[in-house]
Amino acid sequence: MRIMKAIGVQVLVIDEVHNILAGTYREQRIVLNMLRFLSNRLQMSLVCFGVSDAREAIGGDVQLARRFEQLTLNRWAANEDFETLIASILRNTPLRRSSVLTPKSLQRILQITVGITANIFRMLGSLAIESIESGTEHITDSAVEE
Repeated sequence: MRIMKAIGVQVLVIDEVHNILAGTYREQRIVLNMLRFLSNRLQMSLVCFGVSDAREAIGGDVQLARRFEQLTLNRWAANEDFETLIASILRNTPLRRSSVLTPKSLQRILQITVGITANIFRMLGSLAIESIESGTEHITDSAVEE
């Protein structure tokens, strides 16, 4: 706590907050009380990520739950925003050659990943690794199909 105060932490980001539910009731209370304490004492914001169970995990402490605005990320759909996301990922993937995918490949990515952001990043990351290992150094339509 001293270190966080000394360096001026303003936001604490917690991923997979739904894992709080894996603990006993007592352990859950300890974690939730600690989050509330840190938020109060250090006057910092909390940002928590997780699957739908995350709501239940945070909801275990009414005072803490009131501090959160719940947002749900929708699955990606075949639209311009999805195309922009893929283009951005491909543009920032450190491969020697640029990757350009056809609409058919974009549709296949959506189908395989069911539009879940983490799955999309994981798939494109795997495709990038495969392209490096194969020596092609770019993600191709055929690689997406395979």
